[in-house]
Amino acid sequence: MRKAERVSFILDTLQRLYPEPPIPLDHKDPYTLLVAVLLSAQCTDERVNQVTPALFTLADNPHDMALQPVAKIKAIVRPCGLSPQKSAAIRRLSEILVAEHEGRVPADLEALERLPGVGHKTASVVMSQAFGVPAFPVDTHIHRLAQRWGLSSGKSVAQTERDLKRLFPREHWNALHLQIIYYGREFCTARGCDGRVCDICRSCYPQRKHPKKTRKA
Repeated sequence: MRKAERVSFILDTLQRLYPEPPIPLDHKDPYTLLVAVLLSAQCTDERVNQVTPALFTLADNPHDMALQPVAKIKAIVRPCGLSPQKSAAIRRLSEILVAEHEGRVPADLEALERLPGVGHKTASVVMSQAFGVPAFPVDTHIHRLAQRWGLSSGKSVAQTERDLKRLFPREHWNALHLQIIYYGREFCTARGCDGRVCDICRSCYPQRKHPKKTRKA
């Protein structure tokens, strides 16, 4: 397949399999989504969803979270890993939201990226899933699949993001981010597919004889 044909096939396949992909992190508003996405760094969504009920019982808004001792936040989020950094970031970003944004999560990518513990990927997830602004967050899993599917050379997640945005229509970005994640978890896992096993890999590259080596981000 030529690249344009691969793009069309991938888009059609993902829309057929996941026509309305749900947001995998449990939340009720932009703030709880922001905190959940922050906690998901180097942690599974399943584990985050096990931890956040207790955290949001403690505080589910910036005003209340800003008043909590970091040690109390840390004790709850410890199962997510990196708890010293994550708990401090949650407390500090809550203080900033109260002081600078009237206790609301800003619907602005650059403002989000300035918050402690919030990088480009986290900010992009919040923009797309909380505010419906077209974005294409790229994590290590999307980065890997984009290489397997011949959509990006994969030198960095930033380059992969630019390549995917160029290839797919803007109106599909938000859903595609989730669709690729779900497909990767179900069919094109790190160990379950090496670029020759799943339907998309086999269909896009039927003549591929050797495992696809992918570059880490």
